Amino acid sequence: MKKYKISFKDNDTPKYVQVVQHIKKLIEGNIIRDGEKLPPIRDMASMLNVNRITVVNAYKKLEGEGYAIQKIGSGTYAKRKEIVLNFRRKYGEVIRKSLDDKSLKYIDFTGESISSELFHIDIFKNIIDEVLERDGVKALVNQEALGYEGLRKIIDDFFWNGNVGSDNVLIVSGAQQGIDIVSKALINVNDNIVVEKPTYGGALTVFKWRRANIFEVPIEEDGMNLDLLEKLVKKNKIKCVYIMSYFQNPTGISYSLEKKKRLLNMAEIYDFYIIEDDYLSELIYNDMEYKSFKSMDINDRVIYIKSFSKVFLPGIRLGYLISPKVFRENIQNSKVSTDIATSSLMQRVLELYVCNGLWKGYISDLNKFYKEKYEIIANQLKIKLCNKAEIIYPNGGLYFYIKILNDDIDCIKLFYKCRENALLITPGVLFYLNPEEGKKYFRMGFSQVKDEDIEKGIDILNTLL
Repeated sequence: MKKYKISFKDNDTPKYVQVVQHIKKLIEGNIIRDGEKLPPIRDMASMLNVNRITVVNAYKKLEGEGYAIQKIGSGTYAKRKEIVLNFRRKYGEVIRKSLDDKSLKYIDFTGESISSELFHIDIFKNIIDEVLERDGVKALVNQEALGYEGLRKIIDDFFWNGNVGSDNVLIVSGAQQGIDIVSKALINVNDNIVVEKPTYGGALTVFKWRRANIFEVPIEEDGMNLDLLEKLVKKNKIKCVYIMSYFQNPTGISYSLEKKKRLLNMAEIYDFYIIEDDYLSELIYNDMEYKSFKSMDINDRVIYIKSFSKVFLPGIRLGYLISPKVFRENIQNSKVSTDIATSSLMQRVLELYVCNGLWKGYISDLNKFYKEKYEIIANQLKIKLCNKAEIIYPNGGLYFYIKILNDDIDCIKLFYKCRENALLITPGVLFYLNPEEGKKYFRMGFSQVKDEDIEKGIDILNTLL
């Protein structure tokens, strides 16, 4: 019983959370074996010198995160998540090996970035030549900590109508680095962070690495469940709420204007900050009006992160960040300590690309191309999977999020069956703090799939489901 002993030294973290963190470490370290019975609530409360409610809440949270199972009339038992955890670790490797296998042509529904075939490389080469002719060796050697001034100015002018100021724009190497930089600057051990459920796995990894307490709030058809969030922020001191405003990864859901206003108001009332990951807002296939949280942020509560890599060229790794004044210096210092500066040449190329009026036409072409592909897939899904799956139709972005209705099939089994049939999908277990909650879901991306493969791929899914 000694292994359960805890010294409650962290006064800022609820005791039940500390109990959960301690038991999870014991389970993951195999000190508590899979299937081992945990101490009865009364015994555990007495041993830790806490009230029974603390232990009840701890056991419930362990069960919710997949680390325990309650057997009526018998007690609570430890549970290791080896199968799912092992799968999460090797998923990326499986995908890479599949796509590198030239002996078999896979239909790829895992893509996260636009197809390189859509990019006019000759135009891009001309822009590079123009930058080198204009700036000479400076384009290759000059390093500016905040990013190339010309790019920061064009971002402010073109994307924000001059309303944020170029000095408030920080250039980063994509959204993932932006999340990492913000986390290093703002989040300390045991800070409370709220994320959507499900959410982007890369963000979960960063917040876990910072050893934050992560709370999940379910996402609804128009954004996070704000009633549940309000109950949470009333009981806990929340540092940040991480959200994707448009075409959320993985669900494709976008926030309604009403929820944007309410969440911004809640941030001011309950003193937390919103990390807005503006993911794929360029790709809107209906009459939805684009309006970011940051553009509505009158109280300086939003940390805005934008990547160009998803819709431009993934290889150039460019994005930017706009932070509240209170965090600006910390975030800028965090960026400098991370990599000093982002590629000077690519920043100048992007600046000239936008200045020369190419960006608007390029995004217009992307919208036309992917809207047609979206409508083809949406129609096929409605016809062929309507009785076998629940499907979210986002009217934008590059994904469909699908729930499996057959009780005998989970997304990991489906993933491997699809792979046997030369089809690749993304299992839902990658997007949840407790991966067990994602076993009935999968994401279907269409950014890389060719038109002639769409019907064949959906036919395979139909057969397997």
